Amino acid sequence: ESFVENYRKAWSIALEKVGTRFELFRGKQQQFKLREYIPGTGRDTEPKWKKVLVKAEIPPKLKGLFELSRNLWWTWNCDAEALFGYTDPEKWQDSGQNPVALLEMLTLDRYKELVKDRHFIEMLNAVLSRFHNYMDKKPAKDAALISYFSMEYGLHESMKIYSGGLGILAGDYLKQASDSNLNLIGVGLMYRYGYFSQRLAAHGEQIAEYIPQRFTHLPIQPVRDEDGNWVKISIALPGRSIMAKAWKLEIGRISLYLLDADISDNQPKDRTITHQLYGGDNEHRLKQELLLGVGGIRLLEALNIRPEVYHCNEGHAAFIGIERMRRLIENRIISFSMAKEIVRSSTLFTTHTPVPAGHDSFSEDLLRAYIPHYAARLNISWEEFIGLGRMNTFNASEAFSMSVLAVNLSQEVNGVSKIHGVESRKMFAGMFPGYFPREINIGHVTNGVHYGTWASRIWRNLFRETFGDDFYDNQSDQSYWQKIYDLPDKMIWNVRKELKKELFDFLRKRLATDMTRRQEAPQHIINTIEKLDENILTIGFARRFATYKRAQLLFMNEEKLSAIINNEKRPVQFIFAGKAHPNDKAGQDLISHIIEMSRKPEFQGRIVFLENYDMHVARKLVQGVDIWLNTPTRPLEASGTSGMKAIMNGVLNFSVLDGWWAEGFKNNAGWAISEERTFDNQQF
Repeated sequence: ESFVENYRKAWSIALEKVGTRFELFRGKQQQFKLREYIPGTGRDTEPKWKKVLVKAEIPPKLKGLFELSRNLWWTWNCDAEALFGYTDPEKWQDSGQNPVALLEMLTLDRYKELVKDRHFIEMLNAVLSRFHNYMDKKPAKDAALISYFSMEYGLHESMKIYSGGLGILAGDYLKQASDSNLNLIGVGLMYRYGYFSQRLAAHGEQIAEYIPQRFTHLPIQPVRDEDGNWVKISIALPGRSIMAKAWKLEIGRISLYLLDADISDNQPKDRTITHQLYGGDNEHRLKQELLLGVGGIRLLEALNIRPEVYHCNEGHAAFIGIERMRRLIENRIISFSMAKEIVRSSTLFTTHTPVPAGHDSFSEDLLRAYIPHYAARLNISWEEFIGLGRMNTFNASEAFSMSVLAVNLSQEVNGVSKIHGVESRKMFAGMFPGYFPREINIGHVTNGVHYGTWASRIWRNLFRETFGDDFYDNQSDQSYWQKIYDLPDKMIWNVRKELKKELFDFLRKRLATDMTRRQEAPQHIINTIEKLDENILTIGFARRFATYKRAQLLFMNEEKLSAIINNEKRPVQFIFAGKAHPNDKAGQDLISHIIEMSRKPEFQGRIVFLENYDMHVARKLVQGVDIWLNTPTRPLEASGTSGMKAIMNGVLNFSVLDGWWAEGFKNNAGWAISEERTFDNQQF
């Protein structure tokens, strides 16, 4: 408050000379603005807004903190994370473990204390040295440049440009590419609101809240040209063009470029294109995918970046193919067939789901309205162009599928597990008449997870001490992992107990806050918190609440469930978390049902639901529960990597043999639900 008052006095003294008085006040977004008044009128005229950004000045000795905060390398390095936490533990939590926001929150007095703190300076120098050594290693000069296009990226909870498994996979992919020193860049969209924040109403109804991100609190930086101008690209839409500016985000050695259409160059309706991830109707989704695919290629051209390989992560980015063909035909004067083969020879498509709703498709009318010019630019007929996105090229009633387009314009296509590879060959079999599904050239690469992101700090430190310093760069070498048998059982058990305690400390605080906010009965809150017990078997179920995930299976026999949960000798508790898409009423009903069940006397404190599932909550759960539960309808779980994250933290899996678990299951290392179908109705 004294800061604001001093500014008021300063402006008043300075501007009295010119006959104008300004009032400084704090706006809704915690920014300082000036509002102009005309002396003697007693009222203000039409406001003339001027934004004043207050930037923290970091002492020279601590400049390394700023450097570390601007690269997401810190998110998978426990020493760097501990360094930020040490600066101010309370503010570190209040900032959402966001170092950019944290450094602005620290007071001048605290900075002065840190400068004099010898232990902290030693920590900072050690982490900074590791970071510089890491960054100094560059890919070989002749290494092929790979570009990776994805609609979402799950990198850290403070970067809200992800929703679920697809984005988490993409984020882990970039981090591992950095660790593997690959010559790769990413391309995506910079969302103002990201995916929705989940809040539950009094009766368990899901409420979707869209909270704007403060870009000044994110480690992104503008992409500028040689003249210092912000790099922008444009795309022609019906009767207008849209512009998008480019941001850059550093993930270790990897650069991720993000397009942002929320700028004054665009009409209000077009500025919303990059407001929400997976928001709006089908027309809105088409504009987003045009921006990602067509705009992404134009951005690389503007930056003079020329990849040799283009990786299309799901069909959302499939328009990269038609834009590349357009450029080849216009610039090199070659035929469509030749351009298509050039594009196919350098494109890889990864499909992520066998669920039809996961594959975007658009009507011919919508495409005629938005990109009628592309057929002429490719020197083909409209029927040939629209046929690129159809299983049956000449079926006029068939919608234009982005996944089919991606298959048509890719040399390599893969599913994300062995079973999903089989299902993908069946799914696209209609594109290859005369061939059996098993003969189609669609393979699989089973998904993985990034060890540094998902293994807990305790396990990482223990593995480093036990397996040696070379372990991190050689994680696939089984001989390192065999050393786990050299550790005493008690040591492993103590790690599990410590992580479980951390989870339950988090649970009690989080549940008390959430339940109080939605005005649960005080006695229910007390009973729930008091009955939570880290000393009993804890099973976790956290994922997107789609109906095929079958979260409701547990509650089909309430009497039997109650007997299991309340067993005097071996009680059990269940922790649920997850979001249902705002348009998925059935998924939202599942959440409401779990909340209703958790209020029953026999289930209080034994069945709980955590709101607003994100990467932070996910890490707590996969590190702290005893068993990870997964009950999808086989074969609809393409991969399901959350179970992998649990395993690397010593958590056992209890899952349907679908996705990666069908390949990873071993006797006495978890439990597998039989492949055989007992019931015709798989919802029960």
